[in-house]
Amino acid sequence: MLCLAWPLLAGLCAVLQAQEVNVKDNLVGYLGQEVVVPCSFLAKDSSVQLTMVIWYRNNVNIGAYSPQHNTSFQESGTRLSFVNPSQKNADLRISKLLATDEGTYTCEVSTFPVGNLKGMSKLTVKAVPQDSASVVPVVAGDQELTVATCKSVDGRPPSQITWQTSVPGNFTTDVTNNTDGTSTVISNYRITPTWMANGEKITCVVTYDGREMPIPLVLSVQYSPVVTIEGYDDNWHLNRHGASLTCNAQGNPPPTDFKWKTADGSPLPPSVHAKGNVLYVEQVDERVNKTFLCEATNVLGSRVSQLEVLVREYAVQTQTNNAGAIAGGVIGGVLVLLLLAVVIFIFVKRGGLHSSKGHGSYNPKTRVFGTGKQTQEFNYQDDGDLDRPLKGSVPPRDSGLSPSLCEEDDDEERMEYKVLEDEEEEEKFNEVGPMLQLRPHPHGNSYLDDDMESQTDGSIISRTAVYV
Repeated sequence: MLCLAWPLLAGLCAVLQAQEVNVKDNLVGYLGQEVVVPCSFLAKDSSVQLTMVIWYRNNVNIGAYSPQHNTSFQESGTRLSFVNPSQKNADLRISKLLATDEGTYTCEVSTFPVGNLKGMSKLTVKAVPQDSASVVPVVAGDQELTVATCKSVDGRPPSQITWQTSVPGNFTTDVTNNTDGTSTVISNYRITPTWMANGEKITCVVTYDGREMPIPLVLSVQYSPVVTIEGYDDNWHLNRHGASLTCNAQGNPPPTDFKWKTADGSPLPPSVHAKGNVLYVEQVDERVNKTFLCEATNVLGSRVSQLEVLVREYAVQTQTNNAGAIAGGVIGGVLVLLLLAVVIFIFVKRGGLHSSKGHGSYNPKTRVFGTGKQTQEFNYQDDGDLDRPLKGSVPPRDSGLSPSLCEEDDDEERMEYKVLEDEEEEEKFNEVGPMLQLRPHPHGNSYLDDDMESQTDGSIISRTAVYV
């Protein structure tokens, strides 16, 4: 705007626009190392001359360079220096970075006849922390204790610490600011230790500068032995050989001593001997019918477990759950039911056909009466016999109907005749007393038609039967 308002300054404005200072907006340096803060001067007009470069940190002069007077720094020592200073370059080197080196750096370039130009850079000083984690061995108890510690030392900015585990607990985190501008973070994981927490996994996760670093650990909880006895199957019978009991003991540190005893204080039976955590029984007898104790010991103490042995007179037949046998039995049962259903269906079907068509009939031949029991024997009359007239029956009359209709009428008459005949015979037999033998009628008709004779007292007797 000034150049537009004052045409006489137009030439100077053109020269200014042809000059620039090149810097880097953001820089990261690490504590104890060195960093170079760049600053270069570009003059498109060769008539422009560099007269001086001054560096400022947070607006405080820290050093200068002049082609005529060389370099100078406000701070004593050799931590600050220029990198190959010239008419076009005034890069600043900072060695052995300190936390106090962090800030805004301004590179001011003075030229003739243009004047001063500036460029600014922001420097961030970081420190990579030293991370570590460790378990804290504790003894099982009812008080909350620290079981793991995780540290992130001398970090800038401070790290963040979290925990990953399936063991319920709490953690505390403390941050300490060091004199060099770094921070130390310490986190402790705390639980009420039980023997079940021993050997459980826990992971410390340190997060720094957007990156996670997991440190896996295994908890160490010391406890006196936890003892159980195994090997008894409730089938120790007389004269069984090769039985044994095993004393399983867990502890931290591991148990080193095992003792086998009896609950009543008596010595071990003669057929029993102990070796380490195993009690061997050479032969089961009535003296093995006892309660056995196993005592396991480590540096923290001793614990005892007991087991009662019941000696049986005979072996118990155990049933095995065989999935294949069960499945086979189920399938076999289903097949039997299906076969039975088929047989019933066929029987009902055939019986229904006979009864509906009326092609078969039963002809009673002989009846024998005994002591209050009545039995009958039947001869099956084939379908072909129905075409012939029964003995003693009246031949059918010509009805003038067609042959097929006549045959159906004949069949119905035969069936009605047989039903009436059977009912009459049944009534007569119910009235007849015990008989040894009946002779058939000489004409082939049933003997009930002619053989029976009424008596004066109202009874009926047979003419041919022999009474006893």
